Amino acid sequence: MAENAFTWRDAERTIHFRAGVVADAPEILAGHGFERYELLTTDRALGSASVALAEDAACFHHVPPGPVNEVAARLINDVGDDPLVALGGGRVIDAAKAIAAVRGSRVAALPTTLSGAEMTRIHRLPEGRAAPDGLIRPEVVLVDPPLIATLGEDRLRASAMNALAHGADSLWTPLANPVSELAALRGARLIAKALDAGRETRDPAELALGSILCAYALDSALFALHHVVCQTLVRELRIPHAETNAAMLPRVLEAMRPRAGKQVSALARALGSKQAEIGGRVEDLAGGRWRLSQLGADREARDKAVKGILARPELAMTPDPPDEAEVRELIASAW
Repeated sequence: MAENAFTWRDAERTIHFRAGVVADAPEILAGHGFERYELLTTDRALGSASVALAEDAACFHHVPPGPVNEVAARLINDVGDDPLVALGGGRVIDAAKAIAAVRGSRVAALPTTLSGAEMTRIHRLPEGRAAPDGLIRPEVVLVDPPLIATLGEDRLRASAMNALAHGADSLWTPLANPVSELAALRGARLIAKALDAGRETRDPAELALGSILCAYALDSALFALHHVVCQTLVRELRIPHAETNAAMLPRVLEAMRPRAGKQVSALARALGSKQAEIGGRVEDLAGGRWRLSQLGADREARDKAVKGILARPELAMTPDPPDEAEVRELIASAW
């Protein structure tokens, strides 16, 4: 993967992308002014990373399961004034962003999944708190492709559908632009190529680069129907994030065909498919058909979820936003 190593400077942010970069994390972080930092992580993430990263931390905070706003609210009073380093998946990185946005501090991120949270200024805030200067994104990102690809195959494919959805949803918002479109489609091609390969022959750099490009597109153009639906379902039905994306993405793409045919066709070509076959193609990439009912979703909470979806102002970013009947049908089709 040596030919895929790069350093990308983007405004206030620097992204270091190469296999093994996590082993050099303390030195790289110090070069960006993170000589002293507090580490937010989980046992799983810490077990797969450099011991030096934890040893050099001023202190260590374990990020528990739960919604980001609740998790961040539980942690914020335990976190000091040092910059934060987030090692983990989307929940860990988003919690660090949430706390830093309230505290006015800096964040570095070392992702261990394909969540894309390391690339965006999109996150919830700690319950009952405000961000004086708005939402933030990490200033330093260290992407170690083999580290990101350590999940089991089912979870990895679900996480990849979350990444692919970032690129897809960005294609049809009013803020879509030539750069975000190029990033989204290149990211989609890389993700599909990586997932089409067997686990033993897969290049984790393709999967990791696809993920950060799709997340970059989302950060630029923001999101529409898919993320409004999935974020609300996760919140109201208390079901896992990546798997919810895997269940909903084929259905949402079918719903977008009459609304954004040109963009769906471009995405289908990037995935090696035709527009009419895009739902099935995405199901194949996801490893099969995921269903909300299999994720432990509460049928009785669907009405609350539908109301929450329709109340989201971001729904207006969708061309011809769906009405209540269509939202209900969309959820039912993935049940």
